[in-house]
Amino acid sequence: MHEPPVMAWDVEVLQNEPDVLTICKPASVPVHPCGQYRKNTVLGILQAEYGLAPLYPIHRLDRLVSGLLIVAKNPAKADIFRQHIEVGLVQKQYVAKVVGVFPDAEQVVDANIDYNAREGRSTAEVGISNGDTTLKGKAACTKFTRISTNGIYSIVLCEPVTGRTHQIRVHLQCTGHPIANDMLYLSDDVVSRSTLGTTADRAASLSGGSPETSCESHKEEYKYCSEDFSIDPMCTHCPNLAPNGYDGHEEGLWLHCVRYTGPEWVYECPYPDWASLT
Repeated sequence: MHEPPVMAWDVEVLQNEPDVLTICKPASVPVHPCGQYRKNTVLGILQAEYGLAPLYPIHRLDRLVSGLLIVAKNPAKADIFRQHIEVGLVQKQYVAKVVGVFPDAEQVVDANIDYNAREGRSTAEVGISNGDTTLKGKAACTKFTRISTNGIYSIVLCEPVTGRTHQIRVHLQCTGHPIANDMLYLSDDVVSRSTLGTTADRAASLSGGSPETSCESHKEEYKYCSEDFSIDPMCTHCPNLAPNGYDGHEEGLWLHCVRYTGPEWVYECPYPDWASLT
């Protein structure tokens, strides 16, 4: 089986404690095996390069999101962290680079989020359920505070109160200031290109592709492939997997986890280079 490529950024170990490991997760790398990803994952890389296994992530970061990842070294420690999260004792902070001049005052977005697994994207629902209308999404709330702006972009501190799929990305879209390189939520035109183009997300979602799929129908996906890449006609994955994996817009989102705070513990991750607007 082929694995979609990931960016060749290091998985940096921030703190290595007896029961806890904190990581600066690079964008494009999934946390654990999923879909077509097996070795190109944070857990796979930590095992291969550092000999660290087994490990138990206590929270999730989307594949295209970077930043702080907390990993327990044993099930008992993982359970303690998860209990803190489940009862609401953990505060999470992210930074995002968004379009435009974000308002100076704190913004609170309280809008349900409905995730469509088929399309791989979420939508926000604002309103109150009544006899005629029912909100399908789950309750979600995010607080936003502007850190800086240069008149074109703004760096925003994001504090999700809940933890829904793509919550920060969708709620920033609700404010009119989406993440500046978020091709899934910037516009409908970009969404169409993203779902039909040659992205690693697209490749992973097609892991169950039919062996009858015509290579000719995917010839546009291979126009950037290297000369030494070849297609095995007996492989059910080859026809659906673009060899380059990414285009210029999908190396990673400008969304980065910087801090998790719980009862008597705090873990932090350095800000990314793009968070400086100077």
